[in-house]
Amino acid sequence: MKKRVALVLGSGGARGYAHIGVIEELERRGYDIACIAGCSMGAVIGGIYAAGKLPEYKAWIESLDYLDVLRLVDVSFRLGAIRGEKVFGKIREIVGEINIEDLRVPYTAVATDLTNQQEIWFQEGNLHSAMRASAAIPSLFTPVVQGNRTLVDGGLLNPLPIVPVVSSHCDLIVAVNLNSTNQKQYHLPVIERPPAVKKRFDALINSIGSHLPFRRKMDVAAGDVLRLEQDRLKATAATLPDPWLGQHDSESADPQGQQPAAAPSEPGAPKSASGSVIIDNVGPASLLDLINQSFEVMQTSLAQYKIAGYPPDILINVPKRVCRFFEFYKAPELIALGREIARDTLDRYEREH
Repeated sequence: MKKRVALVLGSGGARGYAHIGVIEELERRGYDIACIAGCSMGAVIGGIYAAGKLPEYKAWIESLDYLDVLRLVDVSFRLGAIRGEKVFGKIREIVGEINIEDLRVPYTAVATDLTNQQEIWFQEGNLHSAMRASAAIPSLFTPVVQGNRTLVDGGLLNPLPIVPVVSSHCDLIVAVNLNSTNQKQYHLPVIERPPAVKKRFDALINSIGSHLPFRRKMDVAAGDVLRLEQDRLKATAATLPDPWLGQHDSESADPQGQQPAAAPSEPGAPKSASGSVIIDNVGPASLLDLINQSFEVMQTSLAQYKIAGYPPDILINVPKRVCRFFEFYKAPELIALGREIARDTLDRYEREH
């Protein structure tokens, strides 16, 4: 008989793609995911899975290269760097219009109500609205306003929402923590990428972060910066081989021009997006980095309190150092990493039980 699992998917920005690998490993082993609670990217992945559209979503995100991700960045400097309309518009297109109560498994999305300073659980109503509110990462995505409530990322108060599934009467509670600090043996798989395009993407992200004011008059200038960067990226991409489209020419490519995302180094050493080792005493590169790093520090501490208060039967820890909060172009690597960590964790659990 299949064991029924209550699955808790935590917040952690782009690391949330690891949830897909975890879900795939659970299903491969025959576990029955009977209910889901998620926060931020955990709410997004959990909601898409509950709607039965995870294969379509996975195919889309794995097809994205740097330029594709850049095109999804709709800049806004009002209350967040990105409006999120393009990203969530595509998710709406994949999932369709569906209410939470019509999903195939019970589902909870957790958001934070800034107005009333409290946690909000979405267990009914429009799925898309619930996912969008839960994933409104402060500084990155603009908040969601519903009536007199201003809703942002649930990770602000509860980055690992175990409580909503405690009464589910499932055989096991499996929680996926994306803010672990002690899993040094894991790192992203090595993959080759066009370095020039990648540097342009990183430069744009840093540019957005370093020009993050809270003044409306900066909107026009920000739009100009984005358009200029898009033009430069397109021009650069036209001269580069594209491994995603099968256009790599090994004879004409510069052998020094291709660099792996994770260059060889001391085992367990954290890597930057360009593959170089991150030195621990280097500070944030931009205001966006500063805000997101501060947010992650808070989430790491809160997650530990949630785990101590309601220990799950199985805790799958994804190290937060494997990628930056907003590196959403690393879906294939993060999915593979989630699958690997889930496999090792479940192996240990099954041996002990």
